[in-house]
Amino acid sequence: MTAMVRRLILTFGILASGLAATALRAESSDDLPPYKMLRSLQYVQDSVAQGDHSAGEMQRFMLETIDKRLRAAKPAVFADPRNVDAALIYAMSGGNPATLEYLIARDVEGNFDTRVVDVLRKYFNGQGSVVSKGLTDMVPEYRDTRIGPYLALVGGNLALAYDAKRALEFFDMARLLAPGTIVEEAALRRAISIALDDDQVVRAFNLSERYARRFLHSPYASQFVNLFVQIIVEHYSEIDDHELENTMAYMDPVRAREIYLRVARRAALEGRQDLARLAASRADALAPEVPDGLESLGNLYGNLADIPSAGVTDAVKALGEIPDEKLSARDRALRDAARTIAEEIIKLPDPASLTQAEGGSNADENKAESSDEAEAAQRAVHRATPKLEDDTSHRDIVDRGRARLSAIDDLLNKEDNSQ
Repeated sequence: MTAMVRRLILTFGILASGLAATALRAESSDDLPPYKMLRSLQYVQDSVAQGDHSAGEMQRFMLETIDKRLRAAKPAVFADPRNVDAALIYAMSGGNPATLEYLIARDVEGNFDTRVVDVLRKYFNGQGSVVSKGLTDMVPEYRDTRIGPYLALVGGNLALAYDAKRALEFFDMARLLAPGTIVEEAALRRAISIALDDDQVVRAFNLSERYARRFLHSPYASQFVNLFVQIIVEHYSEIDDHELENTMAYMDPVRAREIYLRVARRAALEGRQDLARLAASRADALAPEVPDGLESLGNLYGNLADIPSAGVTDAVKALGEIPDEKLSARDRALRDAARTIAEEIIKLPDPASLTQAEGGSNADENKAESSDEAEAAQRAVHRATPKLEDDTSHRDIVDRGRARLSAIDDLLNKEDNSQ
């Protein structure tokens, strides 16, 4: 998509949102049918899902305006099934559940399907498991109606607790019935999570590719990024690398580099050195197109991967050359911890410790050894240091270091989340 096309779409979205607001204010709320107001809400919510974050304020305005209109509507208004559906969709789109209860209490003509109302009432009250079976039967019945996609989304949410396969079926139905909408965005996100938890790696990756193409700029995309990084790190061997690069190509350089850096970080902490280096190198390849500060993160995570290897000496040097001002407080702490651990790995042992013996007399004799022999032993240890994979003691140090880095990172994450 060219920059000109993006600007035209953005301009159209702003104009359309403004026209919707103007129309709502110009026409009396007593005369405007709820279903027409709902169309404006749906347009705004879909714009938010597509990445127009400026539409968030309009969404709040629309929800408040529709709420007032529904409460002020005369019962005869709901003789039109479109207005009944509008009230139900409003409730399933972030509206006030109490308003739906208010309308049901006044529904003397029976315009609302009591089965749907009962399901939604219990769902909003946290008692969805009580009606999950009834909803399972109801979703196919309403599949091709205006409320079909929304009921399918609710059905998927309810089925999550007891039947992952059924939940996936509902989410697939929701996104197929409402492509390009906020319903599809939510259904895709949740389907990725379920597929990943169920070890359906290929399916989770394919769903991720669709999300990256359609909703990467959604305000909820951070949840997707977390899942996508998890898929890559935990299941890289099951993913076609060419398909991964194709998926990353849908992203702007800043977002793609962010994901590669997160993969590098997590892979380094989990001991997946090859993946950490690959992700860090791909992040570095994007460096000319991203803010300068991110280059240091690539160096940090790439060198974290070298700590458990023969490249540990170079890693220590590289870590020491990363400027403080290029890193966040969390990454500075992680870098300093990594340097400490790496220096512990390459530190030469005390020559005296190499000549200790169990008995006191032997110890006295060892103290009399020449300095030449001690130096020779020291040089032997130094020569062996690059072959870390063959040295059990060094492997123990590496394992302890990696565990310490992970613990430090977990602690730093908790501190960030608590702020």
